[in-house]
Order: sequence, then structure tokens, then C-alpha cells
Amino acid sequence: MEPNDSGAARRAFQPLDGDERDRMAAHAARLVPDLEGLAGVALGWVDTSGITRIKTVPVPRLEHAARWGVGMAPCFDVFLLDDSIVSGQYIGGPVGDLRLHPDLDRLVRLAALPGWAWAPVTRYTQEGTVHPMDSRSLLAREVERLADLGWSVRGAFEIEWSLSEDDGTDHFVPACKGPAYGMARLSELSGYLRDLLEALAETGVSIDQLHPEYAPGQYELSFAAEDPVGAADTAVLIRETIRAVSLDHGLVASFSPKVLADSVGNGGHIHLSLWRDDPVEGPVNMMTGGHGPFGLTAEGEAFAAGILGRLSALLAIGAPTVSSYLRLIPSHWAGVYGCWGLENREAAMRLVTGAIGDRGRAANIEIKCFDEAANPYLALAGLLATGRAGLAAKASLPEPIAVDPASLSDTDRIRLGIELLPESLDEAVAAFERDDVLAEALGPEVIDTVATVRRGEIALFEHASPEQITESTRWRH
Repeated sequence: MEPNDSGAARRAFQPLDGDERDRMAAHAARLVPDLEGLAGVALGWVDTSGITRIKTVPVPRLEHAARWGVGMAPCFDVFLLDDSIVSGQYIGGPVGDLRLHPDLDRLVRLAALPGWAWAPVTRYTQEGTVHPMDSRSLLAREVERLADLGWSVRGAFEIEWSLSEDDGTDHFVPACKGPAYGMARLSELSGYLRDLLEALAETGVSIDQLHPEYAPGQYELSFAAEDPVGAADTAVLIRETIRAVSLDHGLVASFSPKVLADSVGNGGHIHLSLWRDDPVEGPVNMMTGGHGPFGLTAEGEAFAAGILGRLSALLAIGAPTVSSYLRLIPSHWAGVYGCWGLENREAAMRLVTGAIGDRGRAANIEIKCFDEAANPYLALAGLLATGRAGLAAKASLPEPIAVDPASLSDTDRIRLGIELLPESLDEAVAAFERDDVLAEALGPEVIDTVATVRRGEIALFEHASPEQITESTRWRH
């Protein structure tokens, strides 16, 4: 069966009918009594520029919103990160309307914003069909396409942010002075970090670890792996919780790829593992226990190879801003070379095996060249689609690299097939538009709109210096 005709695609893009509207409204009605004391619900989605946009409804209107949706203009898909608007072949202009329908299974109280709850939305047309630019549904479709083939994926994001004192200006003033990874940074901001962990726990987010990072004022946390749609939801929820707790402490958080032109930036690394259900053993992690390199199974290797071979095109959605390419610098642990290796933090794809005895749970691949300006749903949809293509092709990985690729000679890199990933957003967009797998998976509306928005940002910063770019973008994500 052709991918466009799969049952997965039909399920992920199921039109709304009367029965489904009744079901959603009844679900909302059951939830309303549990939301006593709350003022309203933020209905959120992430746009093409990676910015979380919302509309809100008072709690008593939640049932109506669940049944009929909340209106929103389609042109938000062509907003640039400075809120200027471009126009593409399919999206643009003042005409049209969409309906935001909350996913009530994911509705949560926001501990960091008392009086508010949050739910991600699916964006439908007024006719009840899923809008082709709805990235959450695109990701759900990729999950279901893999499920139709007998596969599941678990994913998680690393969330890095740079924390500034709020001095009333747009300057970045590091909120702590301690050394990278130093205990001093915990001591300086222990109350803030305690409140953050407590807010996330109260919101239902399971955090694996939190630590000071390398750059001034920078921290990082990671959370437990889950299904891809859930992982993207959690990434959005964590970032907005960090933002709210920071403001409550008189601080400002930036998730921008580059906060200071002369410092390392904020990455948005994505961890993925491929799983198959065994009738006897249950879920089996295909990233370990095999006969391939470092214990990869043939299927795990093929999935990883599909992604690695298309990273240049994927950067248009994974490193989607002009600022992203100020972060992608060799020998800065940003993964700028299209290669992979065991625990190699300079490779674009790092294989993480985990400790002996825990590998069946922990083994995964980490995509290091992505950042947090990415729409997490769109980024994961692209990764799953290219991994699925690798499975179909029974692709194999090139030779693993055990050193910093930048330390090799040009001759050795050519011999090993190691290529530098795109050094500019323009290069990444060109690769994105040429890629047949992403074209089939995402559809012409997404391809054109992403390219239009990216070129709009390129034009916006055409004559800007690195300092001007970072100053203009540091508080947008």
C-alpha cells in the first residue's frame, strides 16, 4: 500500500463528525468540575518559526471550545520570529479561518501559572478536516505509519536555557557567576531551581536530571522518554514552565540558539530509540542487542542511517533560524559534521548505549545538530519519516568516527565520507526542498511554507552582523 493511502494517514487526519464533536464536548464537560479555581485554559500550538502561540478560553467555555473549536487565522503559519508576515504559495494573507480543538487527554494545570491550565491543540479547517500545516497531526501520522509496520519510537529532548537578570533592557546579564557545571551555580540559584523542579513535578513532568551547563548562566534538564507526540508536548510544557518560574524570580530565560555572539549556544538535542513488540519478551529496543556496530540491530542501524543520510535537509526544520548557524561551529559539541560515533559529542549523531545491564532500556541515538528554535512536532515528524525511509531501504551506517571530525585532515574526511553539514540556513533550505522523503511525508503545503518562512528570515537578517542577529533574536524563543 502506498504511504499516502495508509490506514495510519487516514487515522491521523480523521475529519470531525457529529459523533466526534459530541465525544469531545462530553470529555470537556467531565473535566470542568476538576478545574475549579482556574480562570482559563491556554490552547497552544507551535508555529513554523518555532514560537508557541496561544488563544485562551475561560473554563466555562471549554466544552464549547472542545465541540466547535476556537477561531485562529491561518496566516500564523507564515509569521517570522519578529512577528512580521510573509506569504507563500499555500498560506498567507488576511483571508480564512481555522478552528483550534484542544487535546483534552493532555490538559494539565500549570503549577507555574496559578489559575491557568494548558492543552495542545489540533488545528482543523471550518469543514472539520485537519489543516495540512498542523504539525502535531503530521507527527501523529508518522507515528502511526511506523506502527502499521510494527514499530514504535520513544523520544525525549534535552532542554537548554540561558538565564539572565532582568535589568529592564534587552541585554543578557548572566544570572549566575559560577563555573560551568559547578556546584556554585546550584548554590547561587538553589531557590529558583527548587521551585522549577517542584513546579514541573506538580505539573506531572518526570525529570531525569538537571545541571548547570557550559555557557554563562546556562542550565539543562532532560526528561523521561515517551511516545513522540507526548515528548513534543512535554518539551513545550517544560519550556513554558521554565519561562514562568524564571519571571517569578525576576529572571528571564532564553532558549535561543545563540544568546551571545561570542559564546556557545543553546542546543535542542533529540534522543530516539526504535522498538518492536515481541510476543514473548514484550517491547524490545532495537538500538541494542544486535550484531551490528556497538550492538545495534540491523533495523536500529537502518533507522539511524535513514536519519543521518538526510541531516542536511532536516536542518531546515531542526536548526531553523539564521541564529542556528552561529551555534553550529566545529569543536563546540554542536555536531556540525554529518557522521556518527559511539558517545562522540562532536558527531551529528551520537550513539548512546547506556551502562551494561541497562542497555535494553537506555540505548538510543542523539541528534546533536538541532536546537530549540525548532517546532518540536515538525522536527520529530521529519526524523521519523527519514528513519522510516532508512528501514524501508535497509540502509547501513558509514564507518563510525571516534575523534573530533574537525581534527581530521580534509583528505581523511573525504576518505571517510564525512561532510560538513550546511553552514547557512539558505543551504539547509535548498537541501530541504530537494528531499523526496520529506516531500512525501510532510506534503507540498509544509515544504513551501517552511521554505517561505526560512527565506523570509534570511532576508530579514541579510545585512546583520552576528551581534545584531543575537541581539534581535535572543528573547524570541
